[in-house]
Amino acid sequence: MKNYRNRREFLGHVGSGMLIAGAGASVAAEIGCNSAFAFADSAENGEELSFGHLDQLVDLMQQEHPDQLQQTLVSKLDKGQVDLKSLVAAAALANAETFGGQDYVGYHTEMALVPSLEMSAELPEARRALPVLKVIYRNAEQIQNVGGAQHKTLHHHAPAQVAKGDVGQQIRQAVRGRNMREAETLFASIDQVPIGDKFNAILPTIEDDINVHRFVLAHRALELVDIVGMAHAHTMLRQCVRHCVDVEQAAHKKGRRPSAIRTLLPKLIDQYKLTAGPLGTRDPGDKWVEETADAIYQSSEFEAAEIAAAALSEGISPKVVAESISLAANSLVLRQGADKWRTHGDSAGVHASDASNAWRNILPVASPLNAVGGLICSAFHIGRYESFDHDPYPTESHRLKAKPQDAKGLLGLAEECIRGNDQGVAAAAIQVYGERGYDVRPVLDLMLKYAVSEDGRLHAEKYYRTVCEEYQSMRPRFRWRQIVGLARVTASAYGYDRFDNKGHRAGGYEAACRLLNVSV
Repeated sequence: MKNYRNRREFLGHVGSGMLIAGAGASVAAEIGCNSAFAFADSAENGEELSFGHLDQLVDLMQQEHPDQLQQTLVSKLDKGQVDLKSLVAAAALANAETFGGQDYVGYHTEMALVPSLEMSAELPEARRALPVLKVIYRNAEQIQNVGGAQHKTLHHHAPAQVAKGDVGQQIRQAVRGRNMREAETLFASIDQVPIGDKFNAILPTIEDDINVHRFVLAHRALELVDIVGMAHAHTMLRQCVRHCVDVEQAAHKKGRRPSAIRTLLPKLIDQYKLTAGPLGTRDPGDKWVEETADAIYQSSEFEAAEIAAAALSEGISPKVVAESISLAANSLVLRQGADKWRTHGDSAGVHASDASNAWRNILPVASPLNAVGGLICSAFHIGRYESFDHDPYPTESHRLKAKPQDAKGLLGLAEECIRGNDQGVAAAAIQVYGERGYDVRPVLDLMLKYAVSEDGRLHAEKYYRTVCEEYQSMRPRFRWRQIVGLARVTASAYGYDRFDNKGHRAGGYEAACRLLNVSV
């Protein structure tokens, strides 16, 4: 019989279903295949996870140096042995097993995987693999930084007894108590419930603190379920639970007080009677959306949260409230002054935009109560940032420099300004382009080019897709503001690594271009 390095390689070759049928339940039990958790996980007994047909690809992601990994993956793509979706699936599972939602670069990379796959669909065939290879390079690099295949945070799960009562509230309480084992056991107890119920069970915990990573990781983890398959849904969502416990533990060590949202949220829900009946469907129109966005932008976090709660109590559609919140987040991008140079990465505007986008995407699967909680949290999150006392970019002085009149000239000026880190004139060129009614696709193609080549302090992929999604969902009167914001952030990010050192492209990007025989 062939010798295998580990149980995963054995299961990946044979298949757990075939193994159980041929060897019998007792043998299967000895190697962990006797329960619904055969493709789930736990930190209790140290057994490696099994990912079925993706096992060998996941192992590859964890074992190889990022430079060698790129060469191997390009070869596999050329031979038709893998496709981009399977690469993203394997990278997501490798990331989850290695980091479990508890590594800063790790969870930022996990959040970038779906955006990278979506970006690939927008590119010409020859360049299609670039964004995926770029994010996988980052993934592999961080996996190697923490010990490679020898470092595993998630392990195979033992069966858990179904918890009684409101499991979502119990998970939140365990997280507040910084009890990783209890939180995981409670979450494991609902492994067999429908994915929507499972996701809603973690949302009270996601709403229990104000942290963009908490919001976006939940949103992207749910999206990744569609990529990795339902057999691994528990693994994807479990990261969110562990992330929240990890953050709670770190805050306790630093002596940080719990977020005020914990007392404010139930107070507002009770005050505005937001547990009674279905949510509203009313759309008060463009003027209301803009005025509410301005009010949220100018308000404190407490005032912003109450604005959202009051709007929902008046029967305003959650989608419309979400649109106002997104528009307020965009104001943070456009109104940041020149005194604070960097607008990319973990800036107020990018964080607020990614957070509001996450909650807008969560709305369709959230229960009414969790939809209410999420929108109030999203507004509170924006209110936490100091309002910038500046005119929105581009200012009139920026516009005076946007002299070309035709689409080609304006796009050329925008690209020149991106490469020169001129945020104001880049924004002006794209605003004038939009005012002249030119097609948005060439602008997105230009921004996509740099979203792929630049690091953006780990935010380039997420923010590019945030803008694309918000542009599609936002009413015509306001949507171009998102594109102008993207131009500004793209100009800010060009040539800087995640430590703000000048003169760097994203790690692995140039090597990937050479492997694919495309221009840098």
